[in-house]
Amino acid sequence: MFEKILIANRGEIALRIQRACREMGIRTVAVHSEADADAKYVKLADESVCIGPASSTLSYLNVPAIISAAELTDSEAIHPGYGFLSENADFAERVESSGFVFIGPRPETIRLMGDKVSAKAAMRASGVPCVPGSEGALPEDPDTIRKIAKDIGYPIIIKASGGGGGRGMRVVHTEGALLNAVAMTQAEAQAAFGNPVVYMERYLQKPRHIEIQVLADEHGHAVHLGERDCSMQRRHQKILEEAPAPGLDPKLRNRIGKRCADACRKIGYRGVGTFEFLFEDNEFFFIEMNTRIQVEHPVTELITGIDLVQQQIRVAAGEVLSFGQSDIEFRGHAIECRINAEHPYTFMPSPGRITAYHAPGGPGIRVDSHVYQNYLISPHYDSMIGKLLAHGATREQAIARMRTALLEMVVEGVNTNIPLHQDLLQDQNVLDGGTSIHYLEHKLTKAVEN
Repeated sequence: MFEKILIANRGEIALRIQRACREMGIRTVAVHSEADADAKYVKLADESVCIGPASSTLSYLNVPAIISAAELTDSEAIHPGYGFLSENADFAERVESSGFVFIGPRPETIRLMGDKVSAKAAMRASGVPCVPGSEGALPEDPDTIRKIAKDIGYPIIIKASGGGGGRGMRVVHTEGALLNAVAMTQAEAQAAFGNPVVYMERYLQKPRHIEIQVLADEHGHAVHLGERDCSMQRRHQKILEEAPAPGLDPKLRNRIGKRCADACRKIGYRGVGTFEFLFEDNEFFFIEMNTRIQVEHPVTELITGIDLVQQQIRVAAGEVLSFGQSDIEFRGHAIECRINAEHPYTFMPSPGRITAYHAPGGPGIRVDSHVYQNYLISPHYDSMIGKLLAHGATREQAIARMRTALLEMVVEGVNTNIPLHQDLLQDQNVLDGGTSIHYLEHKLTKAVEN
C-alpha cells in the first residue's frame, strides 16, 4: 500500500480523497492554487504545495507543476479526482513515466474510452448495447451521410467524438438541415476539443439517463455495483441522482451490469468506472464511459456499503478485489442533491462569501462539502458547495429525509439551488419516478412561460 498520495484536485472531492486516505493510514499532499490556500483540505493535509495562481490553466491543469510537487514531496501516487486532468490520457502517461502511480485506468484505456467512436466500437465488440447510429466517424461524402441518416431514421443527433459535458451535440429533424448541422458540429468539435471527428446516432425522444458503476482490478476481476438514475439534468448537467433507479427490474439491472463487468475484463480495465446509458422502452443504449470517480458516487456507497475511493486506491496499488459479484448486496435507497452557488432557476453562478453555514444531520443524512462559514466561493472554479445525500430503507423514506435535510440546510451570502431541489421533491412526477432527461428543461420552460 502507498505511504503518501498527492491529490491533484480541489473542493469537496479533494477532501473526500483525503478522508479515505486518512482512514487507510496514508499520508496526503494537497496541491492548491493561490486562491485555495486557506481551504479546509489544504489545512488538513500532511503537506501542501502551491502550484500556481487562481486560474486553473496555470494551477490545477499545470501538469509540470503537479509532477514537480509529487517529486518534491516524495509522493508515490497521484489521485486526479474528477474533472480537471482525471480523464486526460497524456497526464496519466506523464504521471507513470515520471515514476508515480496514476490512481485510475491505464493511459491506453482512457484513450480508448475517451474517444466516443472507438468506445462504441469496443462496447459493440463486448456485447454492450449501443444507440443505433453510424458505425464510426461520418465520411466526407454528402450522399453517404444522407443515406446513413435515412437508415437510422429522423430525428438524429450529431456528436463530437471527443466531446463531453453536453458540448459538441446537435439534433437534426429533417434532411434539409443535416449537412449544415454536420459542418457546424465539426467546426465546434475542432475548436473545443481539437478533434473534428463526429458521428451520428438516433435521437431518443424520452430516455432516462441510467449509469452502471463498475470496479475492476488488474488481475482480471470485475464487478458491477448497480445503477444510478441521473435523469434530472439541465443542459446535460446532472442536478439530482438516486440509486437504485426507480422502477427498474432487478433482472434487467443484473443483465446489463454483467455485460459491463464482462466488457471491463475484455478491455483490461483497472479501477472504478461508469458506463452511461440512455434507457427507453426497457432497453439500454450505451453512450459513453467515464474512466474516473463520479460526482455522484456516494449514492452507490450508501446502498452497497463499499468505499469506492478506497477501492480505487487499493486496485491502483495492485491489490486483488476482496469481494465478488455474489458478495454485493443492495440495501435501501439513496438520493443526492448537488448544492450549487447559483440562482435556483436561471442557474446564474453566484460567487461570493458564505456568511452563514449550517449542515443538516439526522438518520441517513450525509454531507460531502468543503465549505464553512466565511468560505469564499471563487468565480474561477465550479460553483458546487457540496453534495447532500439521504439514505433510507425505502425510496419514500429517503425522500422524506432529504426534504427535512433541505429545510435544515443553511447557506447565506450567496444564492443556492436549494429551492429548486425542494420544488423537485414536491413534484408528483418526480415522486412517481422514471422522468426523462428532458423533464427538468420542460418544467423550467413552463415556469418561465407562466
